[in-house]
Amino acid sequence: MIVVMKSQSDQQDLDEILEVIKEEGFEAHLSQGVETTIIGLIGDTAGKEQVQSRLASFSSVEKVIPILDPYKLTGWKFKPEKTVIEVGEVKIGGEKPVVMAGPCAVENEEQLMTTARAVKEAGAEVLRGGAFKPRTSPYSFQGLGEEGLKLLDQARQETGLKIITELMDLDHLELVAEYTDIIQIGARNMQNYPLLSAIGKLDKPAMLKRGMSATIREWLLAAEYIMCEGNQQVILCERGIRTFGEETRNTLDLSSVPMVNELSHLPVIVDPSHGTGRWELVNPMARAAIAVGVDGLLVEVHPNPKEALSDGPQSLKLKKFAQLMADIKMIHESLGESQGTRWPSAI
Repeated sequence: MIVVMKSQSDQQDLDEILEVIKEEGFEAHLSQGVETTIIGLIGDTAGKEQVQSRLASFSSVEKVIPILDPYKLTGWKFKPEKTVIEVGEVKIGGEKPVVMAGPCAVENEEQLMTTARAVKEAGAEVLRGGAFKPRTSPYSFQGLGEEGLKLLDQARQETGLKIITELMDLDHLELVAEYTDIIQIGARNMQNYPLLSAIGKLDKPAMLKRGMSATIREWLLAAEYIMCEGNQQVILCERGIRTFGEETRNTLDLSSVPMVNELSHLPVIVDPSHGTGRWELVNPMARAAIAVGVDGLLVEVHPNPKEALSDGPQSLKLKKFAQLMADIKMIHESLGESQGTRWPSAI
């Protein structure tokens, strides 16, 4: 259930309600908007009508609403305002889509720095790059590890780009959190609940990729694992699901974007690179993602995809990425959503 406080309630009123919630054996999560404060009760509220009555009796409480939906913290009832995640000056979920771009894997300094400079010039705001790579084959390139993280940090210092990189396991939690601005949780780890809970204890944005066979319900409930530990900075990423099609690596489910927007206040981004597995489809699907209202894109870019150690066939060359940026800017503006916003002047 959620408790909606009256607009004129003060900190003393809030503390009083929080104490009651604690006495009743629940955890409380706050969502404080400009005019309204909402408190979510975390725990099994079934058969707890007396708790609802007790909370409703306070003069500082506007109303108490039972939540029957499975989405307690990700849903609009808990937070009636769109979540905007601020990573420095970058706002994910704001008025314009944020583009995260870079190589699938960090291979060496020249490859990463060349890519970082190019995606920065084209208008990207976040540099993606894998230091630890989960691969289907144990014989494939597994990443540079901490050396890769140091190279990402070097690229950040030179270009000013924020960094997103994948965390694969609990063993590397502190190391990855030290270097990155946004923690990426890959599709294979979407239901790694111990890992999700650990990330939930950090004060750092997390991007949760949809599992290869996950329903939207399962995806949102995975986000709940992070949020119920206290970390409300969750970004959802649609990266394609496994279907019977063989022409593409995955089937990019763009319908998930407006569907999740109906169910959740969390920002949603799309990964057209993993969603298709084919570079020639990345730009068309990126354009389509902008059209359905996505909050950002995650795009793989490489100076020489034919020599890439990971996911070369789905990586854009530098000039192709610059064209993608120009295309999505035009589409975004044509939809009338860019009023009052400023894209990088390089575009």
